[in-house]
Amino acid sequence: MYRFLRTPRWWGINVFVLLAIPFCVFMGTWQLGKFEDRVDTHEKAEKRPAASTRQAEPLDSLLPVDQETSGRPAEARGRFGEQFLVPDRDLDGRTGSYVLTLLRTDGGRSLPVVRGWLPTGGQVPAPPPGEVTVVGALQASENGGGKGAHRPGGLPEGQLGMISAAALVNVVTDDVYDAWITLADSPAGLTPVPAAAAAGTGLDAKAFQNLGYTAEWFVFAGFVLFMWFRLVRREAEASRDEALGL
Repeated sequence: MYRFLRTPRWWGINVFVLLAIPFCVFMGTWQLGKFEDRVDTHEKAEKRPAASTRQAEPLDSLLPVDQETSGRPAEARGRFGEQFLVPDRDLDGRTGSYVLTLLRTDGGRSLPVVRGWLPTGGQVPAPPPGEVTVVGALQASENGGGKGAHRPGGLPEGQLGMISAAALVNVVTDDVYDAWITLADSPAGLTPVPAAAAAGTGLDAKAFQNLGYTAEWFVFAGFVLFMWFRLVRREAEASRDEALGL
C-alpha cells in the first residue's frame, strides 16, 4: 500500500519535508534565543545604577556608545559654536524642536549638545560665550530622526532632521563626534530632553516580534508535518481503491 513512497515524486516530497522541518525548528529556536537575549539585556539594564547617581566621566572614556555607556553622564569642555533646530520632536504630548549646539572641544572635534526642547514659536536662547564645561547623558547617533528627517524637499537652513555625524557632515566643516549628549539642566526657555534607552535594551514591540516569529516557525514545522501525513493518507487510500478496482 505504501510502495508509492519509493517513487521519484515522493522521494522529492520526503526530502523536502526532512529539510523543511529541521529548518523551521532551527529558525524558531533562533528567534526564541533573540527574545531571551533581549529579556536578559533588559534585566541587566534594570539592575544598573540610575544614570543620575553616576559620576560624570570624560566623554572620550565612554566612546564608542554601546548598551553599557548609553545614558551615562559624560563631561566635555570647549566653546559653543554653530546651532541648529531639530524640528518635529514631541515632549509631554507637545510638538517642538530640539536645540542642538555644537561644542568645539579642546581636542578639536565638535560634540552635538542638545541644550533642551523648545516649544513651537519659542525664542531660541543664545549659547553661553567663552569656554564651558558641559555634563549630559550620552546618546548614540540617530538612524532615523523625527518626522522632519523625511520631509519632502528637505529642511530649511539651520535645521536638521536627525542628530548624527552623517547629517552634520553635510552642513559643517568640523570633525563631529558620532554621538551626542542631552543636558540635564537646560537654560531658561528650554525643557531638558530625557535620555532615551539604549537600542535593544527594552522589552519593546520588536522584542515581542521575535517571540511571535518563534511561534510562527514552529507552526510552519507542524503544518509541513501535517500536510505530509495528509498527502500520505490520501495517496494510500487512492492506492487501496485502485487495488480493489474501485
